[in-house]
Amino acid sequence: MRSTVALLASLLLLPIPGFAQNNIAIDDLAHHPLEANFPSGGRLDLRIRSAEIHIVGSDENKVKVRVEGSRGSESTDIDARFESSGDSGKLRVRGGPDNDVKITVQVPRSSNLVVRIFAGDVEVNDITGNKDIELSAGDLTIGVGNAADYAHVEASVSTGDINASPFGESRGGLFRSFEKFGKGKYKLVAHVGAGDLTLK
Repeated sequence: MRSTVALLASLLLLPIPGFAQNNIAIDDLAHHPLEANFPSGGRLDLRIRSAEIHIVGSDENKVKVRVEGSRGSESTDIDARFESSGDSGKLRVRGGPDNDVKITVQVPRSSNLVVRIFAGDVEVNDITGNKDIELSAGDLTIGVGNAADYAHVEASVSTGDINASPFGESRGGLFRSFEKFGKGKYKLVAHVGAGDLTLK
């Protein structure tokens, strides 16, 4: 009986697959890139400082963040915080010089994204899943893959152009938007305040 109780107690102390926790803080991201395990198909909330930003999917079950650019690579005060629990994660990138910063965020190819960025040129590519992306100022380009994969698409700009050839839409001017419904399973919401939105 005693051995059975000891076995049960030891099993309770083991990590449960799919519910691992990460809590990573890096104060000098340019010289110490972030890398953390994260499951495919999870939900990622990304809040990233203004910069040239590339969010790309890969076959690795990891989140990786690196900084480049003529001033970004020399900076010592860009910090990153990544917290995850199970299939939910939050990334925050802050600090550093005002310009000439390039940030690349690698995520699992199958990911559901919520992205908020104040300003910059932003590209999102090779990611399958729900996407909710807002950029206040700058140009946003999203590789959507197959348009038939989406059940609901909302795209809008306050000032600028929308080019969305996979959905048969092209609009320019003030307060432009379109909405589409389909038979897929993913949702896409994309908004740009001042700038151009391209869905390709």
